[in-house]
Order: sequence, then C-alpha cells, then structure tokens
Amino acid sequence: MDIFNQLLQGFATAATPVNLLWCFVGCALGTAIGVLPGIGPAVAVAMLLPITARVEATASMIFFAGIYYGAMYGGSTTSILLNTPGETASMVTAMEGNRMAKSGRAGAALATAAVGSFVAGTIATVLVTLFAPIVAELAVKLGPPEYFMLMVLAFTTVSAVLGKSTVRGLTALFVGLAAGLVGLDQISGQARYTGGVPELLDGVEIVLVAVGLFAVAEAMYAVLYEGRVVESQNKMSRVHMTGRDWRRSWPAWLRGTAIGAPFGCIPAGGTEIPTFLSYAAEKKLARDGDRAEFGTAGAIEGVAGPEAANNATVTAAMIPLLTLGIPTSNTTAILLGAFQNYGIQPGPQLFTSSSALVWALIASLYIGNVMLLVLNLPMVGLWVKLLKIPKPYLYAGILIFATVGVYGMRQSAFDLFLLYGIGVLGVVMRRFDFPTAPVVVGMILGPLAEAQLRNAMSIGEGSAMVFLQRPMSVILIVVVLAVLILPRLAKRWSARRLAA
Repeated sequence: MDIFNQLLQGFATAATPVNLLWCFVGCALGTAIGVLPGIGPAVAVAMLLPITARVEATASMIFFAGIYYGAMYGGSTTSILLNTPGETASMVTAMEGNRMAKSGRAGAALATAAVGSFVAGTIATVLVTLFAPIVAELAVKLGPPEYFMLMVLAFTTVSAVLGKSTVRGLTALFVGLAAGLVGLDQISGQARYTGGVPELLDGVEIVLVAVGLFAVAEAMYAVLYEGRVVESQNKMSRVHMTGRDWRRSWPAWLRGTAIGAPFGCIPAGGTEIPTFLSYAAEKKLARDGDRAEFGTAGAIEGVAGPEAANNATVTAAMIPLLTLGIPTSNTTAILLGAFQNYGIQPGPQLFTSSSALVWALIASLYIGNVMLLVLNLPMVGLWVKLLKIPKPYLYAGILIFATVGVYGMRQSAFDLFLLYGIGVLGVVMRRFDFPTAPVVVGMILGPLAEAQLRNAMSIGEGSAMVFLQRPMSVILIVVVLAVLILPRLAKRWSARRLAA
C-alpha cells in the first residue's frame, strides 16, 4: 500500500502541466531521433545535458526519460519502412518488418510495433514499480561466469537462427568479433589490429558499423541489383492489423516482454541479446505455415516479439540505475551523469533521499507509454507514406543522413571512408546471402565477453572449472548446448518419422 500511495504522489507530480509538456516534448523528440539513422538516444541526451543547469531536476529527468524510450520506438519506423535501423536495438525489427513493408503490410508492422511497445513498456513499468529492489538484489548476484555464458548464449542463438546456414551465421559472427578486437586492449593498454592508424585506437564505432551494414548497404544494393524492381516496394494494401495479425501478435508481445524485462536488470549487452533471443523464440515457436513467412514475405511475430523485448529491456534498465546506480547501457550511463549534475547519486538510498523525484520519474514512464501510443498509432498512415517517395530521392536521403550522422560523431573523414567500406562489405554479404546482424552483435558483445571471460578466469585462478562451479553458469551451459543440439535432433527425428 505504501508503494501505491507513493506512486499516486508521483502521478500528482508528473501530471503537472509543465512536467506533462516536458514528457510530451521528450517523447516526440525521442521518436524523431530514433527515426534518424546514426543518431541514437545516447547522443541526443548527451547533447542536451546542458539543460540541467536551467531546468528543475524532476522536469529534466522526465524529459530525458521521454527521449530514452521514445527513441526506442522511433528506431522501428525506419527499420520497417527503409531497412535502416536508427539504433542497433532495431536491427531485428528490420529483418522481418522491412519484408512486411515490401509485401504491402507496412501498416500492420508499424501498428504491431507501436502496440507491442506500449504493452511491454507498461508491464515492465509495473515491474519497476513493484520489484525494483528485489530484482536488482537478485541481478547483482550474477558474476562474470554467468555474464560470459549469457553472451555465449547470444552468440549461439544469433549464429544458429539468422540466415539459411549456420556456417554463414558463424562466419559473420566471427567477422564482428574480430572487428570488436580492434583498438586498445582493455587491460594491458596495447594497441591491437590498428595497422598504425591512430583513428582505430579507440576501436570501430558500433553505430558506424550498424549504419554502414544496414543503411549504406541497403541503398547501394538497391542501386546495383534491384534497379527498377525497387518501385514495387511502394505498394501498401492496408494500414491496420487484421484479426489474424492480432492473434499472432499478442503471444509474441507477452513472450518478448518476459524475455526482455530480466535483461534490463543486468549489464549483459543491452537490448541486442533479448531482441535476438525473442526473434529466435518466435521463429522456433511459429506454426509451420507462419514459419514460412520468416525471411520471405515477413512474419509479424518477428516484429512483435523483438519490439516488445526491446521496450521491456529499456524500461527495466531503470531498476539497476535507480536502485544500485549501475547503468546497463550508454543512455542510462548518461542519465546517471544527469543525476549527478543535480548532486543526486542513484543507489539504495535514492528511494528515501529523493523519493518525490524517483516516483515522479516512474509515473512518467506510464504517462510516456500512453503518449507514445497516442502519438504513433494515428501516424501509422503518415509514416507509411514514406514508401511513396521516389526511390532515387529516398536512397539519396538515406545516404545523406547516414553520412552526416556518422561524421557528426567524431568529425572524422576517416570514419566516412570506413563507413562506405563497411557499406561495400554489406553489399557483398547480402549478395552471397551472409546475415549481417551477427557482425554487429559480435562487435557489441565481443569486448564485453572478453572482459567477463578474463574476470571469470581470474576468479577461478586460471581454471575453466569456475564455469561448472556456479549453478546459474551450469544452467546457461546446458541451454547453449540445447540450442545447438536439439534442433538437429528434432530434424532427424522428423525425417525418420516421415521415412517410416
């Protein structure tokens, strides 16, 4: 009851006209930022941090939170319509959502993304409200062995599920892992695989790789191989979801939420792992007729599940930030900096020392979810009209936004050469049917996995037995083996049944 009373007080604070305005502006700005490739919520919040000197703490935190989860939805728009993820979290949405758009179902894809975001965000906000201290206490007990095995599970799932060949999936993954090693070693400080190029000492920017492999490669591939056929992508049969779409979407929303919410509580790679795991789950659980749409006409479950997982992760990430002061993503790290600008240190004492701010922020999550739904559902038809833009202008615009976004990160001409070099690699990979998403996943999680492996081996004093001495780590090892072995056993079993 105490939690309920504090939440009501939070609503009273967040629902003041000024705070509602800041929430609305944050959601609208976040959606627009998510639409632009190469510009993510972390960059936007970082650029706007100076407003903390002028704006009251509660209003600015509500504003930043609006940008944070608004950008997660906005990234799905260009992923679906243009196969151009605004954020790495939207890569999975692009895979099925863009195929749906090309099949004339862009409206249904955008609608399931919007409703799924609302459902997952609301459920995750309830979890934040009720279980923040409990979930954070459990999550903090995980150590390096468990984190490393979580990442191995992500590598395995991505490689086995994406693309038509496990070998090609693994090849793409190892390309990403190799790229993630470029730069300074995290422990020794030695330069690795930089080729004497100073710009590579800080490593290869993940956003640069994501934009190059998806946005630039998409535009170049369309020009080189699709030609006039691209015009057929302009069709759209309907804007809203049918009854069948709803029946296929709601279980995916719930499963995606169940997968994404726990990952928001642990520093295990952000939204990439749960979105890929959700996609893998939907592909495995789909009926035979529906499964045929994956990778061809576009399966609505492949949009609904990952979008729900994405938003559940983003919202649940507020749990470790508020209760432990532990950021689990770039954006929450910058939000931590915003708190500190006000002299507020997130942690176990925050719910008592700054109770009004915390509960107003939690209440704003509920309000922001409703605002995003109201903002985006009526605009589905407007977003779909992007498909009617002549393709030469559209792809030229994608290249311009990608170039400006990447150059704006470090003002480096070298980054532009690297961007278009990666774009060419993306074209080659698409031409020979190599999945591109494992490259980005390998880049993001490779350095994290390396650090956790080193920490785990230090705990085990050089012995790999440390992974078998912790129950959660053993469970994850069993799950990894199951992902690799069970599908093959199931295929053999079904083949024998057919032969009999």
